[in-house]
Amino acid sequence: MSIAVSVSVAPFPAPTTLEQTGLAPDQVEMLMVKTLYGGEMTGLTVADRMRLPFQVIEPLLERARAERLIEVRGMAGSGTASYRFALTDLGRDRAQQYLATSQYCGPAPVPLAVYVDYTRQLAEARGFLDRGRLQSAFAHLVVGDDMLQQLGPAVNAGKSVFLYGPPGNGKTVLAEGMGRAIGGEMYVPHAIDVDGHIITMFDPTCHQPLQEMTDRSSLVALVLDDRRWVRVRRPVVVVGGELTLDQLDLRYNQLSRFYEAPIQLKANGGVFLVDDFGRQRMRPDDLLNRWIVPLESRVDYLTLHTGKKFQVPFDVLTMFATNLDPSSLADEAFLRRIPYKIAVGNPTVDQFTQIFEMNCRTRRLPFHHVMVAYLYRRHYLPIGRALRACHPRDLLDQIIALCRYRGIEPAVTRELIDAACASYFVDGKSGVVQ
Repeated sequence: MSIAVSVSVAPFPAPTTLEQTGLAPDQVEMLMVKTLYGGEMTGLTVADRMRLPFQVIEPLLERARAERLIEVRGMAGSGTASYRFALTDLGRDRAQQYLATSQYCGPAPVPLAVYVDYTRQLAEARGFLDRGRLQSAFAHLVVGDDMLQQLGPAVNAGKSVFLYGPPGNGKTVLAEGMGRAIGGEMYVPHAIDVDGHIITMFDPTCHQPLQEMTDRSSLVALVLDDRRWVRVRRPVVVVGGELTLDQLDLRYNQLSRFYEAPIQLKANGGVFLVDDFGRQRMRPDDLLNRWIVPLESRVDYLTLHTGKKFQVPFDVLTMFATNLDPSSLADEAFLRRIPYKIAVGNPTVDQFTQIFEMNCRTRRLPFHHVMVAYLYRRHYLPIGRALRACHPRDLLDQIIALCRYRGIEPAVTRELIDAACASYFVDGKSGVVQ
């Protein structure tokens, strides 16, 4: 029996002491002083910006006051947390020294060892998919049982997958559907600390948060869980022809002096799809050589600008989608490391009809089987044009655009099908064969 994918909703309680953050006191103090460099703010606001409970930074604020780095400008309420703190001249000088080392100013980082341990637990907690769960993930699509029979074992194995076949048949959609099939939720740290170096991890373009910000007006609310982590859906990260080799390694900003995590590290725990493989702005061999070790050992090695190397988990369902011949893109050694190679062929006439009906339904257009039969008989059969899963969507969008231009109610008619095909297909043969 399958086990539903699940993860504890609170992986770590909020730290109550500096020691429990796993960070050096000086490192937390540096971040606190840089936070105050932005202007006067209450102690509670400083803690909120750092995503730490106030009681953790309170002794650091007192120490900074004793060293005359900060001063109290007033009170916004009762208690030390409501004091309005501001940097002194000495404090501003100290903040500038800290900013010259690193301009990172945001949530306190999580130690690398803690992140690695959490990722390992996340992998162990992942269950297996059965046919019903996989079918529900693809319920909004037209996917044959034979395809699901190949996708299911690949997801359960957690190995890399090569989707190949003609363009326009939904290889990208299949990969995204596998991410939905895995489902569940996980946590991503805002940033990771590696020997004092900051690597930003949370990326709104890759991660979809699942919770609102904790109520900042309540001291009690701030101690429920560790707010250095963000609860997100399992990521499905898609890259295409824009992918470059430097995106697969740590990116160090010479001006800000901190790092951004590589794209595959942001995808940890989820799905990473390299779409249009073979059309990137780098040779396929360069990408394959970069990933031979991670695909085999499930760990990756990153390098700081200081030359220090360190190991991170590679817990990613890696997928390659291409309409090129796989044997022309990768040698046998690499293909061996991609155990699941799945051909995504053209839809049958019945599947094409179902896709057409589904797209009509989503666009609130009336559907008639006779119109699909006319489309197939007039614009496909006479010239041997191959059916593609994307054709119904694209042709219907053209029909709607044409109807809006003419100022008429969108509908599917023979005349509109002919007009859409004439502008969509480029072989010059549409609409000329009776």
